[in-house]
Amino acid sequence: MPDSTPRPPRMFSRRSVLGTVALGAAAAPVLAACGAPSSGTSSKAAPTSLPTTPSKPVTLNVLDVAGNLQLTKPILDAFKAKHPEIVTKITTTTGTAPELAPKVQAQQQAGNVQIQLVLTGTDGLSAGIAKGLWYDLKPYYPAFFPDLMANYQPAAASMASLAQDQGIELVWYPSGPLLEYDPAAVNPVPTTPDALLDWAKAHPGKFQYARPRNSGPGRTFLMGLPYLLGDSQPTDPVNGWSKTWAYLTELNKYISSYPAKTSAVMTNLAQGTVHLIATTTGWYINPRALGTVPASVKVAKFDNLTWVSDAQYGVIPKGVSKDELSAALRLLAFALTPEQQAATYDDGYFYPGPAVKNVGIKQAPASSQQVIAKYGEPEFDSWMTQYPTKNSLPATAQVTAFDLWEKKIGASK
Repeated sequence: MPDSTPRPPRMFSRRSVLGTVALGAAAAPVLAACGAPSSGTSSKAAPTSLPTTPSKPVTLNVLDVAGNLQLTKPILDAFKAKHPEIVTKITTTTGTAPELAPKVQAQQQAGNVQIQLVLTGTDGLSAGIAKGLWYDLKPYYPAFFPDLMANYQPAAASMASLAQDQGIELVWYPSGPLLEYDPAAVNPVPTTPDALLDWAKAHPGKFQYARPRNSGPGRTFLMGLPYLLGDSQPTDPVNGWSKTWAYLTELNKYISSYPAKTSAVMTNLAQGTVHLIATTTGWYINPRALGTVPASVKVAKFDNLTWVSDAQYGVIPKGVSKDELSAALRLLAFALTPEQQAATYDDGYFYPGPAVKNVGIKQAPASSQQVIAKYGEPEFDSWMTQYPTKNSLPATAQVTAFDLWEKKIGASK
């Protein structure tokens, strides 16, 4: 799961924009049966009828708490350029997932919702679901998102279900867990948990992963171990991870520190402080493409890999106006068209990126194709079809796992 660790700044190129079936709908009203928002959020009930084009162009304020703009900023720019009848301006700001729910809730309680669209991972998504902050979007599927679930890749459709119809999945990737290493220092490469433990014991301080609460590769490593180790209940960190906690306790003896962010782990690998790290598809490709780590580092999989996938979503806070809701839905539908999904290959940050079916690398911008060809791992695609994929833990279970890790493992360093 990608984290909020900032990447070095780069320029976003304008992708070409083609037509869309979902967005070409006439401005006929959509009949909906949404109930009123939960108590304490917003006094405005969901619109019972919604045109597919706002009565006048609006400004959309977009808050990103997942690093999603790295993938979708060109899509937002393209939408504004193509649809001046829908939006006059799209502003973007960034924040953190823990800050999201309190911020939105405060605006709703004041009756002054200023955020029309939130880009979030599973953490912010679920926090808002628990507090009743997001609109139920299912009534609007027929007009804005026809055949929504059928259009997703199977693994992406599974992750989309975590949104409980209160968010639209925008991007997906299988994540990991994978291992990244310096081939000059690691030979042979460990490909089982036992071999990794033996390597760490023989090379104390040279294997590293970041704290799971703040790191995509760290949490993917944590959530992937129960499958690799054959734990009894891989989705239950309290009652089903006895092998995982025992393994991490032993591995902890040979790890010198757990950096707060993935970027620090990448710096340590680049500087030779460590030689072997936990990684994901995107964190392997993108830092090499940006020069954060040497292009010479390599990636390896575990022999009995189970992918732990990740996704990011667009959610709409209760309390936005009818015109703003219509515009935000149009933007989300636009983002799911194959032409725009191809842009999410990006520089490999969330590889592959597209959540919908039949969007291959040959449809991606030339710059993305060049990055993947030069810095990608040719076997990634075959690994994705060869090994099973499981959803990441729901947010509540993730928080529990993070708390247990901090208590059992992280507190010792």
